[in-house]
Amino acid sequence: MKKRILSMFLLAIPMLTFAQEKGLDQQIDEAFGNATGWFVDIIFYQIPFTDTISIYWVLFPLILGAMYFTFYFNFINFKGFFTSINIVRGKYDDLEERLNHKVEISKSKFSDEEDNPDTIRIEGHEGEVSHFQALTAALSATVGLGNIAGVAIAVSIGGAGATFWMIIAGFLGMASKFVECTLGVKYRDIEEDGTVYGGPMYYLTKGLKNKTLGKILAGLFAIFVIGGSFGGGNMFQVNQAFQLVQNITGGSESVLAGKGWLFGLVMAILVGIVIIGGIKKIAKVTDKIVPFMVAIYVGAALFVIFANYNMIGDAFSQIFNGAFSPEGIAGGAVGVLVQGFRRAAFSNEAGIGSASIAHSAVKTKYAASEGMVALLEPFIDTVVVCTMTALVLIITGNVTAENASLNDAQAILLTSGAFESAISWFPYVLTIAVVLFAFSSMISWSYYGFQGWVFLFGRSKKMEYTYKVIFCIFVVIGAAASLGSVIGFSDAMVFAMMVPNMIGLIILAPKVKEELSKYMTAIKSR
Repeated sequence: MKKRILSMFLLAIPMLTFAQEKGLDQQIDEAFGNATGWFVDIIFYQIPFTDTISIYWVLFPLILGAMYFTFYFNFINFKGFFTSINIVRGKYDDLEERLNHKVEISKSKFSDEEDNPDTIRIEGHEGEVSHFQALTAALSATVGLGNIAGVAIAVSIGGAGATFWMIIAGFLGMASKFVECTLGVKYRDIEEDGTVYGGPMYYLTKGLKNKTLGKILAGLFAIFVIGGSFGGGNMFQVNQAFQLVQNITGGSESVLAGKGWLFGLVMAILVGIVIIGGIKKIAKVTDKIVPFMVAIYVGAALFVIFANYNMIGDAFSQIFNGAFSPEGIAGGAVGVLVQGFRRAAFSNEAGIGSASIAHSAVKTKYAASEGMVALLEPFIDTVVVCTMTALVLIITGNVTAENASLNDAQAILLTSGAFESAISWFPYVLTIAVVLFAFSSMISWSYYGFQGWVFLFGRSKKMEYTYKVIFCIFVVIGAAASLGSVIGFSDAMVFAMMVPNMIGLIILAPKVKEELSKYMTAIKSR
């Protein structure tokens, strides 16, 4: 299989080179944009609020849903925080052993599974990865370029005050992650060989009483997650990583100039090696990469912050005052709030449903235990990493209106320059971190897309390898071509995932409450 994938890569190289010389990628991009522009316009439609402020409609269900879950679950995002940390540490692993013992006793009382299907179903929930591995696999898909480039754009438009609302949105998003990941474990499928299939596709079809509605919503989600995996979770990641690598090695004079296909080929081979092994192999990689890259990035940010310790107080003052008395160009307090919420929602993907796919593979018999673990994601991604980036930018004086028009590639360089002002060699480290961010995002998103693919086309090995080969080819294309409309369409598909997912989350929230009560009772009875 590996030889077949390599052969397809080699065949794709001359095609990509020809495409670049003839500008075929631009022609494809324009044609694709004309065909799909209507969909992108719908998903990213902005509702006019004032003369200067427009709000993406997708933010309303994401933020309002997060607020609803925060209240409905009695502030689980705050009250459950330390319990979540203890679960990751393994403090409650003995609960799994106790349940195993109870299941064995229950099995002996029944002659066949049909007499007590719930008890037997619980026994089958083994999973493939640990709580920590599931967390890092999901984090690897969210912690990335948005935390570096997106924050720079947000604070440039909304001023330092956007950071405050970004933090608030991050805390609220913890509740949404808790709900969707609890459902992901509760309604997952486990094959006889232990392979797990989970995510919104399954809790929509199995959880909703209206089976027709459930199948329609699940099918839409599967289509959207496949599209998102090829673009935003693949092409965009490798394209931006290549741009930064090319810049750090000389820009237009770099030896890599015009050789995006070569960078893409190397990345595709590395991605292929990992994703062929499935979620277990992905988790083994992410549980090493994610802590490493987050530690490096946050450590460097703290160095910059404490190197300018005399400015820390002023930075927090700007963040708090700017949240209510804005000085950015967003157009008042609402504009600042919108920028903060927008960046948080686009960064941690709470409510999108993607993370529940990774968390579904966890080894647990209590669905709510993984929901508790998942609520740490927005905290790490948004409250910690995004805030660190914002503080560095504020302290180094890089929050200016002139930077509001930057694109992601330019914004990464802005953030790099901010770190460089305190750590001269950090741009090289940041380049490595960005490549790791991109790589880890791609391998996790390949798993998300794969789950949608097999839901639609079946779980055969042929379908599995077909998807994975296509995914790896898109890595090469993403690095070599300028397909803005393709990536824009893919991003729209990512946020379109929110529509079927949020409908399911609201309807199934009572089921999550039952699972939470069951798990908290088990913890108290230890």
